[in-house]
Amino acid sequence: MIRKILIANRGEIAVRVIRACAEMGIRSVAIYADSDRYSLHVKKADEAYSLGADPVTGYLNIHRIVNLALETGCDAIHPGYGFLSENARFAAVCEQRGVTYIGPSAEVIRRMGDKTEARKAMVTAGIPVTPGTNENLKDLDEALQMAEQVGYPVMLKATSGGGGRGIRRCDSADDLRRNYDRVISEATKAFGSAEVFMEKCIVNPIHIELQILADSHGNCIHLYERDCSIQRRNQKLIEIAPSPQLDEAQRQYLGGLSVIAAKSVGYRGAGTVEFLQDESGRFYFMEMNTRVQVEHTISEAITGVDIVEEQIRIAAGLPLKFRQDQIQHRGYAIQFRVNAEDPKNDFLPSFGRISRYYAPGGPGVRTDTAIYTGYTIPPYYDSMIAKVIVWALTWDDVINRGQRALDDMVVHGIRTTKPYYQEILKHPEFRAAHFNTSFVENHPELTKYSDKRNKEDLAAALAVAIAAHAGL
Repeated sequence: MIRKILIANRGEIAVRVIRACAEMGIRSVAIYADSDRYSLHVKKADEAYSLGADPVTGYLNIHRIVNLALETGCDAIHPGYGFLSENARFAAVCEQRGVTYIGPSAEVIRRMGDKTEARKAMVTAGIPVTPGTNENLKDLDEALQMAEQVGYPVMLKATSGGGGRGIRRCDSADDLRRNYDRVISEATKAFGSAEVFMEKCIVNPIHIELQILADSHGNCIHLYERDCSIQRRNQKLIEIAPSPQLDEAQRQYLGGLSVIAAKSVGYRGAGTVEFLQDESGRFYFMEMNTRVQVEHTISEAITGVDIVEEQIRIAAGLPLKFRQDQIQHRGYAIQFRVNAEDPKNDFLPSFGRISRYYAPGGPGVRTDTAIYTGYTIPPYYDSMIAKVIVWALTWDDVINRGQRALDDMVVHGIRTTKPYYQEILKHPEFRAAHFNTSFVENHPELTKYSDKRNKEDLAAALAVAIAAHAGL
């Protein structure tokens, strides 16, 4: 069994892995940039080591991280999500240096990270994919020709992309001409590759992803689906498990497809297979994510399976604890990504010191976060500061519990997306479980909520600051 793990990440996912290590009797090692010196993951780990002053590049320095793991006696590295979590070279260096990488093989990461390679693999496995190019586009002329074949609107996508970056919708040839060089530029800056491909744009889709677990003994299972349709600019905001928009036949169909997809590429570890459902009810493969995802929490809530623990067990060479027929889903779970952003000001980032923080609790409520009262949110990273997860037996009950949990949550000193999510929960379309990826775009009025609570929060934060200054 693995004895000591270095977590090559920061924030709430690092805290999540540290907690799993503690339950499994495994020592944990945190790494941190100077801007994260007082972060919760540094405080909770058994050991913590500085990466230096640069707030970002330290978390991307493959050789330094692997060397640090070896120097501190770690026999495994957990990449979390983001940063190096889908970097095939990182996994390969770990393998070369004799450190267990908690995730799939470097070859699978490389193959699934290349969107055109992933498409071809799924076609071979018999998984339906959206119409589009099977190879990278050579130039603008080829892009224009392909768009005429598949029909507008189309999506230009970075071949090595992810996280909603390097994607542009084109509704006409003029759009395509304007966006072609932009996508190449975005892809080069974000992913170090200028390669792009094209897919038919599925208009107003429902975004469904399947959580899978696969070991090195030939076992592969799914933990049912998550509905990720509530998103803004391709960034997920609210996730739901299972989807209240699917029936049981669709659920079983997608579960079977996801297992076939994982087995077809020799997958090992935790991952997701993502699909889009069009307005006629057909499903198309979108991508495979070769890591634990932000929203793994809601799959844990409806199945009772600890996904991070299973990741570690799989990496240690152990078989899955469960067979597919032992996995049942019960009730509904919703995850809210609470971001340090101001919804009333075009979601402008709102970084700074948290003067007061209270986490929601009570039955069926879980909060994953790395913030605390007095913590200063640095401006260098993703704006997500907490994940609030709620579970209940029925759809109506989980919505009501979500409202209560968000109301319980108090964050003074910064603006957050909490009140915006409360407006979404009130909306009749959401409550009727009738929404798609255009929901946020189609309802800009939801940012016009009353500012009374935010004013009260800011006034309370000001009072705290004045009292602290006065030595009270």
